Amino acid sequence: MTRHFLTVDDLDAAELLALLDHADALKAERAQGRRQRDDLAGRTVGLLFEKPSTRTRVSFEVAVAELGAHPLVLSSAELQLGRGETVGDTARVLSRYLDALGVRTFAQSRLETLAAEGTIPIVNMLSDLAHPCQALADLQTIREATGGLAGRRLTYLGDGNNVAHSLLVAGALVGLDVTVAHPEGHGPDRDVLARARAHAATSGAELSVTTDHLGAVAGADVLYTDVWASMGQEDEADARAAAFAPYRLDGDALAAAAEDAIVLHCLPAHRGEEISAAAIDGPQSRVWDQAENRLHAQKALLLALLG
Repeated sequence: MTRHFLTVDDLDAAELLALLDHADALKAERAQGRRQRDDLAGRTVGLLFEKPSTRTRVSFEVAVAELGAHPLVLSSAELQLGRGETVGDTARVLSRYLDALGVRTFAQSRLETLAAEGTIPIVNMLSDLAHPCQALADLQTIREATGGLAGRRLTYLGDGNNVAHSLLVAGALVGLDVTVAHPEGHGPDRDVLARARAHAATSGAELSVTTDHLGAVAGADVLYTDVWASMGQEDEADARAAAFAPYRLDGDALAAAAEDAIVLHCLPAHRGEEISAAAIDGPQSRVWDQAENRLHAQKALLLALLG
């Protein structure tokens, strides 16, 4: 049966932890100089971008190539999608050419249609609802830095967006406590939160959503933030800046967190807005490890779907 990765919980907890183990092994292997593998030799993986990208574009293209497959980078402007061809027809056609398709898009429904109408694995490289590949790298980074996941406490400061959604679901699967602290009116999607809480009932993870930014950061092992205005929200930037200012990840937040707390940001970052320069560039930052781990986690994911 064709498997897709549209949200983090397309993997169960055991599969997710096994994938992280494999990502760690792939990272160690690459650090020792073995970059090129032939696991996916002869395969072609399409990478469709309907939103701009730095980390996703580069990490996926390198991952595909280092696994021995051919990465085929596409944009909707270059396809008939940009001229009105249906998503379903595109899925049927690309399924005849490709072995898998990663998609960075807006609506989650586009990914769901591609998965339903095609016959190859579809990977969510980012949608407005979820950013599951980022969550894989986040979990890998937290585990590296703190020695585990279960019982650790992550506080996310800012918008209840796609990144927050995937952190809630991922944490709930593996027993990582997650608190999302957000301004009034900017909380996570209720359906996503309900799904995460259902997983947490099994894993024992504690999930919390609050507008109390001071209480949220107290004692946290991980502090995490994202931009205040995501792609497509640029016209809201000024209003958001005023509402989100108390939720900045800065020295005050770090002082309230655990002494050895780490700092994460999925990037791109705006120093002086959602995060201070001292926080992202300081000794507690694991942001660059987190960005690197996109490569290793996505390699493990591709092997799980195609290997």
